[in-house]
Amino acid sequence: MIFTDTHTHLYSDAFAEDRKETINRAISNGVTRFFIPAIDSSYAQAMFDLEAAFPDCIFLMMGLHPTDVKPETYKQELAFVEQELARRKYYAVGEIGVDLYWDKTTLSIQQEAFQQQIQLAKKHQLPINIHCRDAFEEVFEVLELEKDKALRGIFHCFTGTEEQAQQAMSYNLKLGIGGVATFKNGKIDQFLNKIPLEHIVLETDSPYLAPVPFRGKRNESAYILNIAERLSELYELPLETIANQTTANSKAVFGI
Repeated sequence: MIFTDTHTHLYSDAFAEDRKETINRAISNGVTRFFIPAIDSSYAQAMFDLEAAFPDCIFLMMGLHPTDVKPETYKQELAFVEQELARRKYYAVGEIGVDLYWDKTTLSIQQEAFQQQIQLAKKHQLPINIHCRDAFEEVFEVLELEKDKALRGIFHCFTGTEEQAQQAMSYNLKLGIGGVATFKNGKIDQFLNKIPLEHIVLETDSPYLAPVPFRGKRNESAYILNIAERLSELYELPLETIANQTTANSKAVFGI
């Protein structure tokens, strides 16, 4: 079985002491593909170092995270994203989107940055990786403006309703399912098996959102197995089927 973690921050300081061991643990659990989202330019070198250390299994994205869309810096940060996408190979533009949990005052520039980065993704024929927190309608508002055949990607850490899932899929987006699917109060487990498995990819968002039984602790890519086991229960399908289909879905998105 080959699993893919479509969203993991392995360059995080949370792994400073045992990064190599963490990745090797994941590989021993069958997780052999790691897609790495960007946050802002300050993390770029750590991402490049990670890729250099594990060139066969690390695949980088480039983008500006919505919580880092600040009035005084976002234009320079977007210029960095544009420059990087032109400079070398990336596998997606992300993570990008809207986050109204931390700061509602920057909504307009968050949406501006989101739309600009979607347009960059289309220019470079890349998928997008969407971050959405307390902002489904605001994210959908931008996606509606950019809806066309070139729009595709992953709705990272999907935690919405069945109706919102259907709307996300209408934009040619896969649903990124992580540890929340294992939570008693996660809610998505109540309808997830109604979503065809062809629309699902697996992710950890490590070091955040560890699945049960590790909830509250540092998350890591090895725990993809725990998420997949929960989906195996929900879909009443063999674990191997979950692994194979979700990895195939990730290949359809990222082209690798």
